[in-house]
Amino acid sequence: MNIAITVGLMLVLPLVLGVTLNARRPDVTRKLRQPLQWVSMAIFVGFIIIALAANWAQFLTYAGGIAGLVILHNALALGGGYATASLAGLSAFDRRAVTIETGIQNSGLGLVLIFGFFGGLGGMAVVAAFWGIWHAISGLALASVMARTKVAP
Repeated sequence: MNIAITVGLMLVLPLVLGVTLNARRPDVTRKLRQPLQWVSMAIFVGFIIIALAANWAQFLTYAGGIAGLVILHNALALGGGYATASLAGLSAFDRRAVTIETGIQNSGLGLVLIFGFFGGLGGMAVVAAFWGIWHAISGLALASVMARTKVAP
């Protein structure tokens, strides 16, 4: 139950608050969007630094094997998201959204759960930290490539 509450607080609550605020006060959300993106990225990077610092020896030992699996998993998720959105007949704009959302999973949440409920188990934290680093790199790179071509919503 504690895990469900944590997930709800980290995922559902911000989502509901953001959607509600955007529906009622789009002027406020326009002003908050960019600063909150930077704050969320800083928090995310902080989680990764803590996970790596606490498990640096394990990271060095297993990084090679983990890297390949994380990159493969991410590529399959990105490709699967795009393929599913295409098969569903979604617009190019929506295909982009589904591709990014499917491929860039919430590793920050994973780190919170690992440290909060599993005592920061080293192997789990190393995987989630590498996962977070790679997803940030691949997500930013893909978004940059996608941004070069404008599509209608």
